[in-house]
Amino acid sequence: MSKDKLLEIIAARTERDGLTETGIAGVRLFRATQPVPCVPAVYEPSVVAILSGEKEAHLDGQRFVYDSSRYLCCPMAMPVQAGTPAASPEAPLYGVLISLGLRIMTELGFEMDQSTGVPPSAKAGAPVPGIKLAAWDAEFTEALFRLLSLGTSPTDLAVLGQSRLRELYYAILKGEAGGFARQAFRTGNVIARSIAHVSAHLEVPISIDDMAARAGMSRAAFHRKFKQVTTMAPIQFVKSMRLNTAAIKIAGGMAVNEAALEVGYASPSQFSREFKRMYGRSPRQWGEAHQAAMEIA
Repeated sequence: MSKDKLLEIIAARTERDGLTETGIAGVRLFRATQPVPCVPAVYEPSVVAILSGEKEAHLDGQRFVYDSSRYLCCPMAMPVQAGTPAASPEAPLYGVLISLGLRIMTELGFEMDQSTGVPPSAKAGAPVPGIKLAAWDAEFTEALFRLLSLGTSPTDLAVLGQSRLRELYYAILKGEAGGFARQAFRTGNVIARSIAHVSAHLEVPISIDDMAARAGMSRAAFHRKFKQVTTMAPIQFVKSMRLNTAAIKIAGGMAVNEAALEVGYASPSQFSREFKRMYGRSPRQWGEAHQAAMEIA
């Protein structure tokens, strides 16, 4: 299956810059015809595949640039800086964002492990990092085409959408990112579980002792393993998740004080200080300058 056909489908169904829903939960198309600088974003568990142009993401100083030759796999929520700085009307960016569902990814990984007869613990190896670029292969291309070729028919989407999404997940797990994603979605991955808990509870106080206790590890061991996965110390990760999430909310029009409270800051002045230290502008200045750039970061 040619990627050109995938590009035709996406271009025909994206009438504006930004995200376009497909009718399948967790699957969205996107287009950018203007450069978007790298801005704070929170990547939820997902795969991002580019059919035209290139996109980039930065995780704690590490730069990932990907295009139609490699897709990005992010199986755990990660605070990043991301954008499309090379997009233009003459060289538009087209792509697809696929959320990775915890239940199905875990089930598929378990079934694959069971089929080999090798216990997951024997394959675990070193902790996986938070982001990986993987080469496109024929099975990924074919599965993505079968998913997007369902079009907009409500009946086709209702009857076949989830089964074809499952097929795409399986292609990801069989591909270059497969071992990485399977390890991240295993039920015994305490760092992945810790990250999911942090992502869902940004509004409450979180300490490294609490995180280590939930993982059933000593503080030192948890700190070491967490940093291997995310490249950041746990508290640095929590702060980045909070500030990136707040930046997105503010750029979307939320009041600064409300955004601060929603990500766990009881003191507006502390929030403003840490925000400015991270991004170089006050929260209000940030929102005014970046309102248009956040949707497809």
